[in-house]
Amino acid sequence: MQDIQLLLEQYGGWLVFANVLVEQAGLPVPAYPMLIAAGALAGAGGWLAPWLAATLACLLADSLWYAAGQRYGSRLLGVICRMSLSQDSCIRQTQRLYLRIGVRALLVCKFLPGAGALSTVMAGLTGTPYRRFLAYDLAGAMIWAGSALLLGGLFHSVVNDVLDVLGTYGPMGLALLAAVLALYIIARALRRWVLKRHLRVIPRLSVDELMQWRQDGRQALVFDVRPEAVREEDRIPGAIAVDLRAPLPALEAGAEAADIVVYCACPNEVSAAMLAARLRAAGYPNTWALRGGYEAWARHIHPA
Repeated sequence: MQDIQLLLEQYGGWLVFANVLVEQAGLPVPAYPMLIAAGALAGAGGWLAPWLAATLACLLADSLWYAAGQRYGSRLLGVICRMSLSQDSCIRQTQRLYLRIGVRALLVCKFLPGAGALSTVMAGLTGTPYRRFLAYDLAGAMIWAGSALLLGGLFHSVVNDVLDVLGTYGPMGLALLAAVLALYIIARALRRWVLKRHLRVIPRLSVDELMQWRQDGRQALVFDVRPEAVREEDRIPGAIAVDLRAPLPALEAGAEAADIVVYCACPNEVSAAMLAARLRAAGYPNTWALRGGYEAWARHIHPA
């Protein structure tokens, strides 16, 4: 533990700043354990430096995500979620949270895995004024970093014992932690692979094909499984909002032969394919997932 304590005493602020900045930039390098260790080793009198360093790192990274959200819009959400271990729910849950409570989501988003960068991008995407964004982001960063430092201070004896064990066993202890993390990532990746394999049988319909259907007068029910709070002008014309977690929507008699197209905003159309699979199992065989989701439609309507 002495080596860790010495590093935190000499470079604590810089270590915390670098760790938080890397995590908030989107890389899977958790900073919360570092903050807890800093809180346990520094004591109440030494919390100010790591607290300010963590807050500054959050503001810097989040401001960059905010600017990127303004410039690149919803395209950036897909890029971020492709780095997530929960791609099927990543965008949907974050959008639902932000659209429900607005910029106040920044107060809690850093406590939710994968939601920090997405919420700041949503702030830029939805046109939240920068001053308002900065005020809530500052409060959220201070709450998040302060909670970790407080936990470290309250349970300093337990944290110090853990650090002692790691210091005693050195590489073996670090290897054990790395093995646990690797098993977790493998389990999540395997679960996602099984889900994608299961949903691969769901047919996809391209935007060009859907547009051709409409030109030919072939009508289709279009379901949008993105959050219900999405503005009407940001939907495909005529699309019906459907909650993926709710019971299947009630359809008119004779709809079993109707064409149904489902779209979402997640990589590989996973959420759309999940609803399409439920509809096909319920007796609606002419159901497709829209390839590329809403982004493909938006690119078709507004080509760059």
